[in-house]
Amino acid sequence: MPLPTTSQVARAANFIYAAMIFRKLLNTQTLKPVTIQNFIPLCAWQYEKMFNTTRIPDVEKDRSVHLSDSQHIAVYHKGRYYKLMLYNNRRLLKPVELQWQLQQILDDQSIPLPGEYHLAALTANDRTVWANARTTYFNKGLNKASLKAIEDAAFFLVLYDEDLDFDPNDPSKLNKYSQAVLHGKGHSLWLDKSFNIVVSKNGRLGCNCEHSWCDSPIMSHFWEFCTGMEVLQLKYTEDGNTVGELEGTPPMPIRLKWDLHPECIDLVRSSMLIASDIIAEVDLQVYYHSNYGKNFIKKCKVSPDAYVQMVLQLAYYRDAGRFNLTYEAAMMRLFREGRTETVRPVTLESCEFVLSVDNPDISAKKKLALLQRACQKHQESYINAMCGKGVDRHIFCLYVLSKHLDVKSPFLKEVLGEPWRLSTSQTPHNHAGILDTKKFPEYVCLGGGFGPVANDGYGVSYDIASEDVMFFHISSKRISPETDTSRFIGFLEKSLQDVKQIFINSQA
Repeated sequence: MPLPTTSQVARAANFIYAAMIFRKLLNTQTLKPVTIQNFIPLCAWQYEKMFNTTRIPDVEKDRSVHLSDSQHIAVYHKGRYYKLMLYNNRRLLKPVELQWQLQQILDDQSIPLPGEYHLAALTANDRTVWANARTTYFNKGLNKASLKAIEDAAFFLVLYDEDLDFDPNDPSKLNKYSQAVLHGKGHSLWLDKSFNIVVSKNGRLGCNCEHSWCDSPIMSHFWEFCTGMEVLQLKYTEDGNTVGELEGTPPMPIRLKWDLHPECIDLVRSSMLIASDIIAEVDLQVYYHSNYGKNFIKKCKVSPDAYVQMVLQLAYYRDAGRFNLTYEAAMMRLFREGRTETVRPVTLESCEFVLSVDNPDISAKKKLALLQRACQKHQESYINAMCGKGVDRHIFCLYVLSKHLDVKSPFLKEVLGEPWRLSTSQTPHNHAGILDTKKFPEYVCLGGGFGPVANDGYGVSYDIASEDVMFFHISSKRISPETDTSRFIGFLEKSLQDVKQIFINSQA
């Protein structure tokens, strides 16, 4: 997506305003529902906890605290925290007023208080450690009030103090961009909040979402709504500022104060070391594929999602030399309070196709037929999962019952103990119907990503972004000798080329 402005505060202001409009539509139940084929509405239950929600650490288990309303957001900038009021006399502030407030934060020359700079690293530490620290050091006075301001906020805004960018000719820039949003610097994200909005120094946007309350389609819908409103309705002046003039002085941002005990400051330091170690383990890279997209895949007469899954199977086989248990998330929102079901892409049909690709004795026409058959099998599995005919959630329920009844099951122990060495998910888009990539091809979404779920596995999130572009967010752990993100990207690139060539050769 091109930058509509390079002003950090203008971009943040318009996004905040659009987010509050989205929240108002949610609260008044006037948000247009997401439907399948413009007919079947999907369950909207997950949207309820989007705003004003925090995951609170407890010793035994975390709990989700959701407020019915919040009039402010929490803002982080260069190690300092602020409470930013969004309303004045119950009126939502205009983008120009929000920009003025945010500029006051940038202009603030104060330095972080002792322990404040890396404070959010506590949210990246072990949950029991954070729970005990929260009870011990944040239970009264300034610390309690400031923590409450963060946890009660509508969401958390990060005014990132570096430039982030996307350059098709320099993958390192997109990698840096995605890494800043996934894990930041270990102290730049308040990971307990339902979501963090990251705005870079040069106006790039990103969103980090806490996964327990929702799945990616919810945030994808929110993202498209806000960026679409920003570009098509709110817009910017020629010099990159928000539209409008100030009428009076908006509420000043409130600098949050802390009085941290020396033991707490030591814990913040150790939490930062732990966060840094976790970040150092994760190798996240983004592969930008501009050779083809949906247009070509449709010529193969297969589902785009199934096509990509078969390409991933081919790339993984070339990387690992074997087939492995693969996870793909399918949404279950046809059902009330539905979340996801698992699709297992590795089938007899997918394996037969993968093994055929590098076999010179098999014709291109036969290989294409095997691809189409594997994709058809995958599509059937996906539809079954969406319609409640999946396997894995049923198995999980059996596991819960076995624990409740204290029944030992060798079958469940074996099945649930198998690692997902290839965990995949497609980033959905065009929920809001605002930035259709056919009408606005320049506004493609870069998609999103996640870490690997197995120490010796890969996490792959892909976005079939437009008719000619795809993005792949690929992650692995550096501690594993079995995986290598750069190597996998090489196999993925070759696999995308080879499968396309199969189709071309089959038409000769």
